[in-house]
Amino acid sequence: MRTGLSKKQKTTSVFFDEASPIIEVCTYNTSLKKRLSEYSGKYPAECRLVDDDENGCLTFEIRKGRFSFKLNAPYSAERRKAASQLAKKNIQNLQKSNK
Repeated sequence: MRTGLSKKQKTTSVFFDEASPIIEVCTYNTSLKKRLSEYSGKYPAECRLVDDDENGCLTFEIRKGRFSFKLNAPYSAERRKAASQLAKKNIQNLQKSNK
């Protein structure tokens, strides 16, 4: 969908306070919009679409206990090396099975 907005203008905002049990999520992010839309369809008591601005931004209200941020610690050099070796090993296995 073309909105006439630049990528910098297409933001995701999350609003909540300590008193309310509701979080408001306003987003242009396609993946997040799809996931929240599916979730609101499946669990309407927990999440609902409250606004569609017709420019590509959807606003949802979701219960606090249902929305989270995942913070990932940076990989250590050891972990990067182990992941690289595992990937190389699995690519070789894939190449062998394709022949």
